[in-house]
Amino acid sequence: MSDLSGSPSEQDILSPQNPVAFAPPAAPTLEPTALSVGAPATAAQLATRIATEMHKAVVGQEELVETMIVAVLAGGHILLEGVPGTAKTLSVRALARIFNVSFARIQFTPDLMPSDILGTSIFDPRSQEFHLKKGPIFAGLLLADEVNRTPPKTQSALLESMEERRVTIDGVSHALPEPFLVCATQNPIEYEGTYPLPEAQLDRFMLKVLVNYPSPEEEQNILARVQAGFRAQNLDTADITPALQGGDLPGYRAEVERVRVEPSVQRYIVQIARATRENRHLMLGASPRAAITLLMTSKALAAIRGRDFVTPDDIKTMAHPVLRHRLVLRPESEIEGFTGDRIIENVLQSIEVPR
Repeated sequence: MSDLSGSPSEQDILSPQNPVAFAPPAAPTLEPTALSVGAPATAAQLATRIATEMHKAVVGQEELVETMIVAVLAGGHILLEGVPGTAKTLSVRALARIFNVSFARIQFTPDLMPSDILGTSIFDPRSQEFHLKKGPIFAGLLLADEVNRTPPKTQSALLESMEERRVTIDGVSHALPEPFLVCATQNPIEYEGTYPLPEAQLDRFMLKVLVNYPSPEEEQNILARVQAGFRAQNLDTADITPALQGGDLPGYRAEVERVRVEPSVQRYIVQIARATRENRHLMLGASPRAAITLLMTSKALAAIRGRDFVTPDDIKTMAHPVLRHRLVLRPESEIEGFTGDRIIENVLQSIEVPR
């Protein structure tokens, strides 16, 4: 536990009789950032407006919409997994329009090269100089469609950009726009010709969302919208109105930073992370980075739900999308039918919820 709290021992940290050992340093005071005229006043109001605009294009998928808002406010990337035709790409395109940021889509294929994503230096014979031709990575919101269909060499082109918000081309570093968000999709079936994402790259995604089929009522609503003239290929038919400008985002992120997390709730996060590392069904449990991510996403969830403090229910809600792609199951447990979500649920049930 030295990586999370310094010198105190694990017993000191987890002991309710010694809460001082767990108390973190005081967080710096963040001043509110001015918002543009017409922007929602709070993160909760922003979330309501985003959901309203998103549902002009996407029917249902409440968990997907809420989780995407959390990813934006927490400053992380998101991986969407679902069968074709469940509005994954449509959701990301709608989000880009709602946030009014530059958008680029890359269809990942086996012959895609890193330079197709990052860009390349091109020699200009007139000026006798090299000029950078920027790739689609320089967009505010990047849709990496079917990211597992390209070889690891090309997948690795995303690693530096997702973690450090910059790219290196021909030895020169280039900053990416702010905000910068990667939304990747992958198909959970038809694994022939795919390249599973390595754990190091999966860990760069803050959240992984499983996108399911709509309910019968929602599916009929989809058909009614298409009959009325909506076309997913043309978002103008959805009449989406931008909810904010990209420059407003730091103000809402500062609000998320001000959300309080009591020491007992922090201890709850640590217990969850450590329980996954000790689970007999797992070869690899949650890392300290996963615990930090669970903290940050829970703060964002609390903010969009109108609270300035995190509850254990926020932790439980975010545990599945934060942890499911960071756990590596033992082969024998997979054969027995265990999944990451099932293990996470068992872990949550085994730990006493703080009061």
